[in-house]
Amino acid sequence: MSAPALTKPSRSAAPHGTLLDFRDVAMQFPNGTIALSGIDLTVNRGEFVTVVGPSGCGKSTLLRIASGLETASAGIAEIDTKRIGYVFQDATLLPWRTVQDNVELLAELGGMKPKERRARAQEAIDLVGLSGFEKNLPKQLSGGMKMRTSLARSLTLEPELFLFDEPFGALDEITRERLNDELLRLFVEKQFAGLFITHSVSEAVYLSTKVVVMSGRPGSIVGTFDVPFPMPRDPDIRFTAEFAELVGEVSHALREGHS
Repeated sequence: MSAPALTKPSRSAAPHGTLLDFRDVAMQFPNGTIALSGIDLTVNRGEFVTVVGPSGCGKSTLLRIASGLETASAGIAEIDTKRIGYVFQDATLLPWRTVQDNVELLAELGGMKPKERRARAQEAIDLVGLSGFEKNLPKQLSGGMKMRTSLARSLTLEPELFLFDEPFGALDEITRERLNDELLRLFVEKQFAGLFITHSVSEAVYLSTKVVVMSGRPGSIVGTFDVPFPMPRDPDIRFTAEFAELVGEVSHALREGHS
């Protein structure tokens, strides 16, 4: 397969209401590896967009471009907000800091005054269901509680755009489903835009207003599916025929894109 031609990236204003706007975005690393090719993707206010694709297709690279940690090799990559939250695959907590101190960390590094960051941290801790655990160290927390702490830490920044890099992938199914429900509750309450990466098609359909399917490397978009189920979302929707049908359609596109 021949490598796609790469041109220099350009920037332009995103459409009104669009927080993330990728047009013909490509990414080539210095060693010659082409991770992404021809990516057209938008995330608007009020949308929760989930990307599924095979391992190594460039999903995490997509998030890194969205966060500003990487610069696209080609195309237009416009992010129309500076208020971005990022939740990684690992909770990345500092082991010597309590839950309270870990949640305050980003606000502290941003220069927020102690009184305000304590108030924001407490609000975030309450929102993610960790009230009473403020003085616990990470070693005293379960995997799900660690991810809640990581989520609360980003909530202190009041993000308009939230980026999630497979945050629940290492958790057991029951904990994962519970955190899916809590994340949707926060999405409805806080009204941020979300871009979520996962390998789980059922998780993608349950969380999202739109699911994007990527091909194998170099990653390109091979399918986009609007999710018709209303928000707030009833957890029992997972057991309906309509949900299973959409999961099947997304899974089929994923298999076709990987073949």
